[in-house]
Amino acid sequence: MIAMRWSLKPEPNKEKIEKLAKELQVDTTIAKILYQRNITTFSEAKLFFRPSLHDIHDPFLMKDMDLAVARINKAITNHENILVYGDYDVDGTTAVSLVASYLRTLSSTIATYIPDRYGEGYGISYAGIDFADDNNFSLIIALDCGIKAIDKVAYAAEKKIDFIICDHHKPGKEIPKAIAVLNPKREDCNYPFDELCGCGVGFKLIQALGTVRNQTIEDFVSYLDLVATAIAADIVPMNGENRVLAHYGLQVINTNPRNGIKALVHQTKKKELTITDVVFIIAPRINAAGRMKHGNYAVELLTEMDFDAAVSFAADIEIFNADRKDLDKKITDEALIQIIDHNEEERFTSVVYKEDWHKGVIGIVASRLIEKYYRPTLVFTKNGDKLAASARSVKGFDVYNALLACSEFIEQFGGHKYAAGLTLLPENYSKFKDKFEEVVSKTIDKKLLTPEITIDAEIDLSEITPKLFRIIAQMAPFGPQNMKPIFKTSCVRDNGYGKKVGADETHLKLNVFQGDNKQTFGAIGFGLGDKLEEAQNDFDIVYTLDENTWNGHKSIQLVLKDLK
Repeated sequence: MIAMRWSLKPEPNKEKIEKLAKELQVDTTIAKILYQRNITTFSEAKLFFRPSLHDIHDPFLMKDMDLAVARINKAITNHENILVYGDYDVDGTTAVSLVASYLRTLSSTIATYIPDRYGEGYGISYAGIDFADDNNFSLIIALDCGIKAIDKVAYAAEKKIDFIICDHHKPGKEIPKAIAVLNPKREDCNYPFDELCGCGVGFKLIQALGTVRNQTIEDFVSYLDLVATAIAADIVPMNGENRVLAHYGLQVINTNPRNGIKALVHQTKKKELTITDVVFIIAPRINAAGRMKHGNYAVELLTEMDFDAAVSFAADIEIFNADRKDLDKKITDEALIQIIDHNEEERFTSVVYKEDWHKGVIGIVASRLIEKYYRPTLVFTKNGDKLAASARSVKGFDVYNALLACSEFIEQFGGHKYAAGLTLLPENYSKFKDKFEEVVSKTIDKKLLTPEITIDAEIDLSEITPKLFRIIAQMAPFGPQNMKPIFKTSCVRDNGYGKKVGADETHLKLNVFQGDNKQTFGAIGFGLGDKLEEAQNDFDIVYTLDENTWNGHKSIQLVLKDLK
């Protein structure tokens, strides 16, 4: 098991913490956690704990929204064919499903298009534009892609096809010459929140189309199951408008979701889903369609009006997901053997390649390798006459910049700080691998090669009360910028009944108490089975709080992240 480093978040100003605690009538631990999330006043706390649909911004604050709405309304009036185009991942397929399902309430000439992951690759493709041309589409609405498609948009214009781009990726120096480019990250866009996902930008578009039809935000709540799924899967910050959209979207998922999501949840037998369940249960299944077969399956599932048909789609997707899991495990095992056989365990990077590895799962495999060897990782496979790779990084290290430094050996690449994709010629693989190792070894801060647990507050076990637990539960949905609070408690003991659990005894189950206070808390440490020896005497723990239900009895449980 990889050793972890623990770091305590800096202490905010004591007087300010006490003032906030008094205003909110909470203890200082809660006030401190709120302060760390930039919630420093009563009104900010009210906005945080009581998300309201009235906190959702006016969509016309986004640059070009008026142009987008005018062009779509003209297309509807003139019965033009509209193609809703999006990427094959969760954000893209949910965005396409959302915009297409709303537009179908206004027009009968709406079709969807998802590029083939293997034949066309990411984003807007010439093949997609040719499809639009061959089938008499005069308007393409691109979702979760297109912000850098300068040449493609120009190519479409030559064929008299207009583009509306809805994207959330960082723009380049030049913006495509589309009819409208909706992207809150545009330098010249003053929209109040710039961390929407692609589906979130799509939601603002249909909200704007609804506004000119006298529809209110309440009329769009039923679409938020898709938006919440995309927010969770795309790992965008869980604050501001995203938090409001996710909060209400989760309610829709748990009360009245669309048939496709209902069919996926139906297979899991879960009663109520959290945002974590959406990340680990719904998102991988939607993704599996694009990875193993085609992203169209996901759109068909998410727009299906008949529940029985949706169940049939979901059953197919379940098979894709099971195949994806098998492949991912097989390739991970082969990659680990490759690292050991080549004596590369002590390197600063993991770079592996086999020509028949499935392109749809190499990104997942890269993440799996990081779980074993915590370092920047690339997994290559053969793609036509080139090699294609997925890159993943460790917290704090910019893999995009590292690839930039190796660009002499790369044909093309794109991505961001923690994840990227690239292609290169087979003859450049070894040179690239050596160069990447050299660049990372020279530029990475060595402490980044040990995973970090960031601790919100140090508390005694006696401070864990039902009230504290209730308030923390109200801080959900959790995600980046609003992670579930992590606590540290020093000098605890196990009551002597600690044991390894799970089919292969990889997990750890303890009952811990502190000092003379004999109140014990059940604790579970997933993947911490090897730490049983360390739990024989006094030890320190870092953990989150969860609710455990056993024989109808509910209790607060500690979910251990690590112990020392």
